[in-house]
Amino acid sequence: MWDILVVVLMGVVEGVTEFLPVSSTGHLLLVQYFMGEGRPEVFNVVIQFGAIIAVVMIYWQKLVDLAVNLRDPSRMDYVLKLGVAFGFTVVPMLILKKMGLELSHNPWPIAMALVFGALAIFGAEMLLARRPGEDNITWTTAVVVGLSQVVAGVFPGTSRSAATIIGAMLVGRSRPAATEFSFLIGIPTMFAASAYDLYKARNDPYLTSGHGLFEIALGFAVSCAVAFVVVKWLLKYVQSNTFLPFAWYRLIVGDVLLLALWMGWM
Repeated sequence: MWDILVVVLMGVVEGVTEFLPVSSTGHLLLVQYFMGEGRPEVFNVVIQFGAIIAVVMIYWQKLVDLAVNLRDPSRMDYVLKLGVAFGFTVVPMLILKKMGLELSHNPWPIAMALVFGALAIFGAEMLLARRPGEDNITWTTAVVVGLSQVVAGVFPGTSRSAATIIGAMLVGRSRPAATEFSFLIGIPTMFAASAYDLYKARNDPYLTSGHGLFEIALGFAVSCAVAFVVVKWLLKYVQSNTFLPFAWYRLIVGDVLLLALWMGWM
């Protein structure tokens, strides 16, 4: 029963945090650290995949429109820019993986990334308050979003959504346009990440055991359901609100963690 509760909790945490600018990976690692309930990396990847399925469900009409009307210049332009962003994510990440990059489970860098990410959001919001941004996605936006995903992948606690949305806004995109592009590029990115990690873990006893498959399926379902609700809410929120509340949340959580670590409480 305890294992099931932990898996459900992790599914909820993933669903809530994957698309909010607070870092899903950082929160998952912290939950596992505090509860002493480690899960193989493939578990985290697959439940993140559940959150991405929620985005596919929400944007299915947009995705179908892009696919069916691909000959339309505006649709083709948008798809090509998604492709560029994807390329600027995948190529650097594959190189880093080949160089031995491993996700850190140490709470120190996660706590610091939460704090620095908060400061970055504060700074970005100050700059963005002076300019509303445009709805069109440029080639520069595609490159910046792709590289922002790399930064988020290297530093747990950074937040993929925060890095990509803020990055797109800093190069002149509106908050709704930046959010939509960030969510859509997350689909192929997380599909690719899930496929890559599942292939590497194909002989992992956890993945091939009934218990492991049950945990993965449960975490996937919970993450998908929760993310669906959260993303629907966030899409309305960004129409007329800033990310400052999330920056304050990151700053408080990060500072508390740093204090606890410095005092030796954890």
